[in-house]
Amino acid sequence: MKTFKLLLVAFAFTAFAQVNAQTAEEIVANYFENTGGIDNWKKIKGIKFVASVNQMGMEIPIEMVQLTDGRMATTITFQGKEIKQGVFDGETLWNTNFMSMKAEKSDPEQTAMVKQAGVEFPDPFLNYKENGFTIELDGEETIDGTETFKIKLTKKPIMVDGKEEENIVYYFFDKDNFVPIVSRAIVPSGPAKGQMSESKFSDYQEVEGAGIYFPFSQTMGAAMAPGAEAPAITFKSVEVNPTVDDSIFAFPKEDATPTTKN
Repeated sequence: MKTFKLLLVAFAFTAFAQVNAQTAEEIVANYFENTGGIDNWKKIKGIKFVASVNQMGMEIPIEMVQLTDGRMATTITFQGKEIKQGVFDGETLWNTNFMSMKAEKSDPEQTAMVKQAGVEFPDPFLNYKENGFTIELDGEETIDGTETFKIKLTKKPIMVDGKEEENIVYYFFDKDNFVPIVSRAIVPSGPAKGQMSESKFSDYQEVEGAGIYFPFSQTMGAAMAPGAEAPAITFKSVEVNPTVDDSIFAFPKEDATPTTKN
């Protein structure tokens, strides 16, 4: 009788585990369902973010625009001046040099990375199969007291210093709400090349008129490095399918600064 009871308990536990088991595909499907539904996400053709970051006691306004055709622009207002960063018009990637305050074009590899990443908008999981990406459940992890599913997103390789490198990002989905709260990836180039970067997402709110939920607070920094985390970017408004002036993406004609290596 004891053996029979133990078998029943084991069977019940196994059945419970099977019912509650999650695949990567199911986790991603739940994510889109919980944040407004796949149909609403597919209606997005562009997003305008109005945000701010607190740097050394100063609140610095930031405005970001990104479109499904890959174009993007970030405008930082600092000491009364507008500084453009990460601007891409579909062909040319450029930034404002903080020292000279002149626009500088990025090198071909950086430009190719940004152009390739444009297919991920508005979410890297939305059309991942069509983009040739793969996903897999890579275990579970507790982050800051929250139990999460660890999803490995493998994207198409990128070119770094003339060599093809793997392009992998790990996303950690809150088990209760099925939304990503952290992402981690190896920095492919620049001064921090080879280090693990980490982004944290929180304060999910509904975007007015769009029917989707978006994290209104984000931080970026070095993964698992206390004190290395950058100040949080707080989004004051998120506008879906905004009217955008094409001129914000154009490289200034009066600048003739040569291409630089970022």
